[in-house]
Amino acid sequence: MNTSKFPQRIVCLTDEVTEWLYMLGEQERIVGISAFAERPKQAKMEKPMVCGFTGANYQKILATKPDLVIGFSDLQADIAARLIKEGIPTLITNQRSVEEIIDTLALIARVIGVEHKANIYLDKMRRMLKAAELKTARLKSRPKVYFEEWNSPLISGIKWVSQLIHLAGGEDVFDELSEHQSAKDRVINDFQEVVTKAPEIGLFCWCGRKFDQEELLGRPNIDQIPFVQSKQIHEIDPLFMLQPGPAAILEGLPYLEKIIEKYTDN
Repeated sequence: MNTSKFPQRIVCLTDEVTEWLYMLGEQERIVGISAFAERPKQAKMEKPMVCGFTGANYQKILATKPDLVIGFSDLQADIAARLIKEGIPTLITNQRSVEEIIDTLALIARVIGVEHKANIYLDKMRRMLKAAELKTARLKSRPKVYFEEWNSPLISGIKWVSQLIHLAGGEDVFDELSEHQSAKDRVINDFQEVVTKAPEIGLFCWCGRKFDQEELLGRPNIDQIPFVQSKQIHEIDPLFMLQPGPAAILEGLPYLEKIIEKYTDN
């Protein structure tokens, strides 16, 4: 396919967009990335950093002469508005579920004219999800799983994380909170709520900070929780679990399956 009529100078405001374009072999089109872009590692060595997550260096972005800027979430609305006023085509997606992640990856591929490349990866993701769904649909029981995205305040997992836990064979004990888009609406007001739910597996994925097990073990009534009694405390890298891109499915789902499958009752 001739891609010359599609965007050739792309600024990626978030990590998962950068990773996706590298996966598709379209990294030569990237002219700017986020300072938080860690996947793949060579991106920071090859591409200029032009933004954070909620802030951007507009002079640097404009200097790259982009014909498309791609970002994620309502938190980047101000960046998008400024760029649109500058006349720059800007695409901000807001995917929050597994289905929306796949749809968004497909959308980006269509916008840049590489659907044929994307379908190889998207088909693999769909097969993985379907296989997990079929495998866990037969479970007689599921282990209760607590996922913590942040510790102060306590924030539970977003929707795609909760869905992946279910696909891996677990039961997210705060599944009802995962329906909320904003992190502030997924706050757990009292750690006693976690104690009461008695989760058997604890997953800790602090976004932007290394997990501190001593802090966890110092919480009130922590020794009453089954995952502490059985030492099923797992730290998960947010670089693949909390990015709404390909890694959440390709790496996040298998990672969760390995942790959860030994506790499932077939």
